[in-house]
Amino acid sequence: MFITGTGTATPPKRYRQQECWDALQNSPQLPLLQGRSRAILKKVLLGANGIATRHLALDPLEEAFTAEPDRLHERFSRHAPALAAQAAQQALQQSGDSATSVDAVIISTCTGYLCPGLTSYVSERLGLRPDVLCLDLVGQGCGAAIPNLRAGEALLKGGGASVVLSICVEVCSAAFYLDDDPGVLISACLFGDGAGAAVLRSTPTGGGRTVAWKHSTSITKPADRDLLRFEQKNGMLRNILSPAVPTLAAQHAKEVLDRVLSSTGHSQSDITTWILHAGGRDVLAAVGERLELAPEDICWSARLLRDYGNLSSPFVLFVLHQALQERAPGGLWWMAAFGAGFSSHGALLEVT
Repeated sequence: MFITGTGTATPPKRYRQQECWDALQNSPQLPLLQGRSRAILKKVLLGANGIATRHLALDPLEEAFTAEPDRLHERFSRHAPALAAQAAQQALQQSGDSATSVDAVIISTCTGYLCPGLTSYVSERLGLRPDVLCLDLVGQGCGAAIPNLRAGEALLKGGGASVVLSICVEVCSAAFYLDDDPGVLISACLFGDGAGAAVLRSTPTGGGRTVAWKHSTSITKPADRDLLRFEQKNGMLRNILSPAVPTLAAQHAKEVLDRVLSSTGHSQSDITTWILHAGGRDVLAAVGERLELAPEDICWSARLLRDYGNLSSPFVLFVLHQALQERAPGGLWWMAAFGAGFSSHGALLEVT
């Protein structure tokens, strides 16, 4: 399989962390929070947490303090199809493929639910053929991009498609609200909105860099499920974010990497570029330490985290897109992500 085009999209409004803190001062929820909760918000928004700005589907920013299920659902249903289609159009243009050449579209999300799924709305916006295979994947959290790409690989290998459109889109602000749970508070300070897309083909296209999908694997640890997941409460999605996540993410990332390297006969020193889901500053640091990476190895992920925050599932597609655009060194690239489950995923790419 080859990735022949990538694209990204974000809401137009970009907010500095300081702006988020300033808006919070006038919110009706702040006086209702415990002192410890207010201290957490201040520390994460104003401290050195690796994030400077985030794109949010909020205009004005004060919309974040309207924690009503119907309003949150409306935010997702309005922005998710638009962002997904925008990223897909960019990926198709880069690949040189028309919308009518797409045989299958796979869309992953965890921040909202539509029935029919996002594929229906995105297919309509893009003008895909009526017989396109539409697959909606939900519930995989931040790690969804790699399982999505693996599903595309299976379709290509099985002969069910020649051109597959892979999309991850999250409107994380559709799950923003404030209470005294540290995981909920930290999530509201870390996550951003956006969509990433990739065009997948069984053969490369002319021009540009060639990105070949070489090998991939995933692991799932249900025993750790409750440490990172969404739950429903009062009709709203509520992020469960345990302090153990950085350690778990690093541990599982190492296991996935070792499995793939063992299967392919490569060593870690063969990898020239690292495409990593950041999660947050502490997660990225823990993964970097466990894999014994130098600061320059995690520079792409650190920069995307700084500029966009944690985008959840599209994050690694943003990192891949940026690394390709800025001519990161060719050779073997390692893409890794983790998410709810507790799940961890990795893929070895060859870029020439």
